[in-house]
Amino acid sequence: MNWYFTFIEFVSFLFIGIMGRHLFYRSRFFLNVLQQSGYKANEYWKWIRAHWSTHVLMVEHAAFNLIILLGLWKLSDWLTDTAIVLIIVIFGLFWFGSLSRWIPEKEKKPLVMTPRATRLAVLSTVFIATIPLFGTMMSFQVGVHFPEIYILAFLWIIGDLLAPLLFVPALLILKPVEKYIQNGFVKQSKAKIKAHPGLKVIGITGSYGKTSTKFVIQHILKERLSVCFTPGSYNTPMGICKVINNDLQPVHHVLILEMGARYRGNIKELCDIAQPDIAVVTNVGVAHLETFGSQHIIARTKEEILTNMHPEGTAILNGDDTLVMNMQTPVGAKRITYGLGKAQFYATNIRYDSDGCQFEAHSPAGESETVKTRLLGAHNVQNILAAFAVGSIFGMRLKTMALAAESLEPVEHRLELKKRGNISIIDDAFNSNPVGAANAVATLSQFTGGKRIIITPGMVELGEIEEEENKKFGSAIARANLDKVYLVGQKRTKPIYAGLELGGFDMNKVSVVNSLFEANEDVKQILEPGDIILYENDLPDTYNE
Repeated sequence: MNWYFTFIEFVSFLFIGIMGRHLFYRSRFFLNVLQQSGYKANEYWKWIRAHWSTHVLMVEHAAFNLIILLGLWKLSDWLTDTAIVLIIVIFGLFWFGSLSRWIPEKEKKPLVMTPRATRLAVLSTVFIATIPLFGTMMSFQVGVHFPEIYILAFLWIIGDLLAPLLFVPALLILKPVEKYIQNGFVKQSKAKIKAHPGLKVIGITGSYGKTSTKFVIQHILKERLSVCFTPGSYNTPMGICKVINNDLQPVHHVLILEMGARYRGNIKELCDIAQPDIAVVTNVGVAHLETFGSQHIIARTKEEILTNMHPEGTAILNGDDTLVMNMQTPVGAKRITYGLGKAQFYATNIRYDSDGCQFEAHSPAGESETVKTRLLGAHNVQNILAAFAVGSIFGMRLKTMALAAESLEPVEHRLELKKRGNISIIDDAFNSNPVGAANAVATLSQFTGGKRIIITPGMVELGEIEEEENKKFGSAIARANLDKVYLVGQKRTKPIYAGLELGGFDMNKVSVVNSLFEANEDVKQILEPGDIILYENDLPDTYNE
């Protein structure tokens, strides 16, 4: 009978292989979710609750345990051990053999195994693997047969089920370790700045436009100065520390830091690392309203950059934003305003075409210059004016700055104008907000010559006003009278759909799809030379329906 027990053990190992493979990729998926949640337990847990029935406690888990229960109660009396093992393996392969749910065909934001992610993966593996490995060792110690095969299967299913939940205790256990490591990086950054006399620190904050403004300021200042700045959306304590510790050199005159916030006190924490000599506030909107609670709290949080800047520094403020203009600055600080309306640096005669934008810039000294730029949108005009205000602090002439603006490259995924053969693409895929989305649609509406198409999943992280703002967004699209609308996500885009209907839009021009990839495949069928597509927001994989 040795062949019989060998067969039973072989099939049991096959089941363990199926489940182990599934558990590995399932755990990797949830580690990516945790990473995209900023390693914050509350945000990760919120995602878990929202996807409880589709990704956590799935039908497969309940159904498989039902099979085990039936086996214990009924099947064991008239089925052989071989049959029981084969049934378990077949159902295991049927329910857990596919990895399509855990390995997306195309990941928009794949898992990055940073040192922190690696530490978390190692500790969580200890927790996650304990239950199934215990069942495996117990079963093979006594020989795999009834009832050990049931115990083996049950414990592997339980391990697979609990995997996403066990990341939370691992995260909490590692919290003091991460805090210790982060404190070391902060101390190193502070020491490096202190040892750099004459360095001017520019801090930029706002609900949106921080990254675009940062790149414009850097581009203008580099005409005269050596500039170090944070790349992309590096706007957290560790992102800032990484740039200071690795990139800041003695030759640099200016350090430009983007300062983001999701909670009260976040900007103060950044200012404690590098106190701004020049503080730029772009606006106060409703981005991240879900975590702040109210626009008033957002304003107070953004104001932290002013209350924590150098007492005799300079505040660069958006004169078009009432909440920004009402912010308090230190008594000895200087205030410079910019904007499209009443401000010290202001713009007139703004116009757009397929090559970009052109406007007249005016300075407090009475100068005026024509500015031509490839950047699109009224908010980019504001960003350029903010950069002119900063440049004036360093003695740069308006004419010099206007010439520099001509060579500005669009920031990736922020109203970025691209050409794909005879097709124009406006890539505004990064973290859409109500003002930015409306500006993007208004910009698209001014193009002529071909079909004007928008592909969007709408806006997120707007808390209680999310549905209403997406409805307004739909109405804005209707007013723009576009030629084709793709809404990505059946459930998520219902408010946009309602806004389109409310605005009297021709709903025959609207297609609702399940994913960005589906929209891209569909739009290929209707494209003609001269058409222009606006990609407004591209949500990370954690938002997939």
